[in-house]
Amino acid sequence: MSLNKAVYQYQQNSVLTATPEELTLMLYNGCIKGIKFAQIAIDENDYEKANFYICKAEAIVRELRNTLDMKYDIAKNLYDLYTYFLDRLIEANVKKNRDILEEILHFVEDIRDTWSKAIKEARIENSQRENQGYAAGV
Repeated sequence: MSLNKAVYQYQQNSVLTATPEELTLMLYNGCIKGIKFAQIAIDENDYEKANFYICKAEAIVRELRNTLDMKYDIAKNLYDLYTYFLDRLIEANVKKNRDILEEILHFVEDIRDTWSKAIKEARIENSQRENQGYAAGV
C-alpha cells in the first residue's frame, strides 16, 4: 500500500469513527488550515491557489453554519458569526487581502480552542459519572 493511500485510509477511518463533536473540531481545523494556506498563497502572489484555499474555508464555514441546531440560543449567535466569516472570506478572496484572513483566522482559532476545551471537559465529566456509577454498584 502506498503512503498516500495509507494516509487517505487513515483519514477516512478518522472521520467515520469520530463523534459529532470531534467532526466539528475537524471542521474548525480544516478551516484554519485553509486560511493559513491561502495566506501563504497570497504572500507568493499565487492568487489561483489562494482562491482555492479560501473557497475551501468558505465551504467549511457553510457546513458549520448549516449544521447548527437552531433550537439553542447560541446557535443564532453562531449563525450570525459564521455569516460574518463568510462575508469577510469573500471580501478577502476578491481583494486577496491577507489582513482579513488574519482577522478571521484568530476568530476561528478561538472558537476551535473553546470547542476543544469543552470536549475535554465533557469527557472528564462523563468519565467521573461513569466511575461514580460503577462505585455505587450500578
